[in-house]
Amino acid sequence: MEPRVGYTAALERTDPREAVELAEFAQDHGFAGTLTTDHFQPWLTSQAQSPFVWNVLTAVGERTSGEFGPGMAVPGYRYHPAVVAQASATLAAMYPGRHWLGIGSGEALNEHVTATYWPEAPERINRMFEALDLIKRLFSASISGKDIKYDGTYYRMESARLWTMPDTAPPLLVATGGPVTAHKAGKRADGLVTVGASYEQAAHVLDRFVTGAREAGKDPDGLKKFVHLTISWAPTDGQAIANAVEGWPMGGMRFAKGDLRSPHVISQIAKLVRAEDMEGRLIMSQDPDAHRAHIQRYLDLGFDRVYLHNVGPNQREWITTFGSDVLPYLT
Repeated sequence: MEPRVGYTAALERTDPREAVELAEFAQDHGFAGTLTTDHFQPWLTSQAQSPFVWNVLTAVGERTSGEFGPGMAVPGYRYHPAVVAQASATLAAMYPGRHWLGIGSGEALNEHVTATYWPEAPERINRMFEALDLIKRLFSASISGKDIKYDGTYYRMESARLWTMPDTAPPLLVATGGPVTAHKAGKRADGLVTVGASYEQAAHVLDRFVTGAREAGKDPDGLKKFVHLTISWAPTDGQAIANAVEGWPMGGMRFAKGDLRSPHVISQIAKLVRAEDMEGRLIMSQDPDAHRAHIQRYLDLGFDRVYLHNVGPNQREWITTFGSDVLPYLT
């Protein structure tokens, strides 16, 4: 059976060279493909990284042979949707059939740095779908060798095309944990990246995405359906819990984080997070079978690919363990 579990390169906490090496190491141990995060700043000051995602993706393309893409690039703030389209089209031209583009509505942590207005969540989602429309039109026109203009509610583009373009546009996925957005994505996008969702929430989001696709006359089986799972594995349960609290306290913050703007502020909030706050938010265990069962539940829901983000610093040990004790036993 084709491998269905990929590696997440969390660039807000990983040196770019190390991220590329780990993506290659993961592939060598049975992981299928790489999802990268797109951050301008880390969540925590202690994470101390945030390289430019498009540079890292190019290196991942060179060093691996599987599919890859940004889990949530955000068009419209740090860069115009046409710039995101150009970056993605170039990767797709360099690595035919391997690159996909995930876009999201964004977080102030990364997008407010250009000192522009940061809108409320409903407007951010509307902006994302308008950006999706612009990118799809630009891809289509460019493949046909035509220039287009765009004049929308939020974005404008003068007559232009992408001069470097693959024969087939890269799949355009929407990243969301919300069922209403997922339903709309099913109608308008080529796939879904479910982010930070519990099993129950992921099931609901996937169901709404599939329903939207069918309402638009599309076959859901032909669309990409990814889930981005955060886990904590370590050689002992105690260490797995400690890694989660220290390395990913955001999992214990039970509130929306889209308006938080500074890793300094988030680091102060993180001091209040305790182990009990993490319960039910992500799996924290040394038992490979517990992780296998957790992943299998999402695969059984109908996700094509589960991208795993292990929160601890023990990346190679984790990759090796899962490569031998988890991945071979998934169905």
